[in-house]
Amino acid sequence: MKQLIAQAIRFQLSDGRQSLKTAWNVLRRQGPSQFQFWLIALLIGIAAGFGALFFRKAITALQGWAYGAEDVNYIHSFAAGLPWYVLVLIPTLGGLIVGVILHRFTPDARVRSVADVIEGAALREGRVEKREGLASALASLITLSTGGSTGREGPVVHLAGVFSTWVSDRIRADGITGRDLLGCAVAAAVSASFNAPIAGALFALEVVLRHFAVHAFAPIVIASVAGTVINRLEYGDVTEFELMTPGALQFYVELPAFLILGCLCGLVAVIMMRSLFFTDRVMTNVQSTLNMPRWLRPAVSGLLLGVIAIWFPHIIGVGYETTVLALAGTLTFYQCFMFAIVKTAAVAITAGGRMGGGVFSPALMIGALTGLSFGLIATAILPDVSGTHTLYAFAGMGAVAAAVLGAPISTTMIVFELTGDWQIGIAVMIAVSTSTALASKMVYRSFFLTQLENRDIHCAAGPQAYVLSLLHCGGIMRPIGDPKCPDQETCAALVGQGNCVRSVSTLEAALPIFDRTELAYIPVVSASGDDSGEVLGVLFHIDVLKAYNKALIAASEEEHS
Repeated sequence: MKQLIAQAIRFQLSDGRQSLKTAWNVLRRQGPSQFQFWLIALLIGIAAGFGALFFRKAITALQGWAYGAEDVNYIHSFAAGLPWYVLVLIPTLGGLIVGVILHRFTPDARVRSVADVIEGAALREGRVEKREGLASALASLITLSTGGSTGREGPVVHLAGVFSTWVSDRIRADGITGRDLLGCAVAAAVSASFNAPIAGALFALEVVLRHFAVHAFAPIVIASVAGTVINRLEYGDVTEFELMTPGALQFYVELPAFLILGCLCGLVAVIMMRSLFFTDRVMTNVQSTLNMPRWLRPAVSGLLLGVIAIWFPHIIGVGYETTVLALAGTLTFYQCFMFAIVKTAAVAITAGGRMGGGVFSPALMIGALTGLSFGLIATAILPDVSGTHTLYAFAGMGAVAAAVLGAPISTTMIVFELTGDWQIGIAVMIAVSTSTALASKMVYRSFFLTQLENRDIHCAAGPQAYVLSLLHCGGIMRPIGDPKCPDQETCAALVGQGNCVRSVSTLEAALPIFDRTELAYIPVVSASGDDSGEVLGVLFHIDVLKAYNKALIAASEEEHS
């Protein structure tokens, strides 16, 4: 017995020494590079944090100068006393300036935002457009300062992506590293914008990278904390919204009401998203029909916003004041109903006019208004078993925003961090889960992914859908002269039948041909000329499937590493 115990002890000591030796070798080989990467993540977090801070301060300064308001957090009350022609003139001039900027510095006169960051993470090895991104940030700054009815998170997220892209290009980062750095920048930007470090990290993982890989978690958290520190150095450790009345949930009996609220908020979110897409299509058709210069389109939207602001100044900017009033429960049912409708129309006009800005802050405002209106009815019907109606405003705020962003986890966390009230967690979680589940069935999972689908960029379904667009036929084909390639006459016959692809085409174009014809191979022709151009090689179905499978394995390994 003693011999067995002694052998076991020797085995444990030997195994322990081997483990320590292995750990030391890993630390010696990979430790310095890992530390270097985390240092880069920290620096990107600091840069993105300062970028978000300066963007917010610039909006405050420029909006205060444009409207002459001392406290832009209450710009709505101040603007109500301005002459009507001032309310019309400011957003019109702002839209004109935005149109000139986008016409000059972007090829399509379109503002870049979160959807483009998601595209960059999926299809561009973590890179976004730099020149267009800087122009979009400037355009969004002017939009939000001169009466545009959107939010600041979209421009800030893309601006942070510009920072990470610059770093990735300088260090020649591969796809995985570039995506991780992009996630770091996004996390820091969101954290610095809303003083929400947990939500910032989760937003980057859930919305941008769309996975929760362990290797990305540590640097993203480091960057998110850095962004939060930047925010707190300026504004202190305070929440974005101060609660006037605490939330109190009457458990069990009241929970079904929040399920119903979640369904309502899901429908409201879908209406909001579809109104944005509808308005964009309508204004595009009007622009084409009237042969309107593209630089004039934002000015027309600004004019419409100015007219609305004469009667409803609540649409100006991100809507902080109205959101606070809704969370405090000081608005009537009629006010909530009208403000929600008008705000939705104003956001649609701003986005349809391509003036810039994000959708998160408007979604928070519309959600708070929806939740409060529902809460006023629910607590009036069953006052003895109901908590405060402001609790419904909180739940509605999170539910609409989560459905629009397609981010139930990070949105739930950001509502907690924006309010500092952790006692309303169950109500928010129930409403968020049902709203997201309902809305995701009626759009392509979120507003951003639906934007990409409308551009024929298929990120909503995951890597199995978009990875085909990353593989080009010219890189997979077997060149003419390969022993397994057919002769020229066979290739020419297939080209004559239209069963061929160009060398610059992706597998998105090739696979449907294989599925339709059940051929084992198709010719690959030169990129120039018509389909009867020079045959460069042959694309075999088996090679396509191998390349596709290899790319999917690589994507899976990244997500689970």
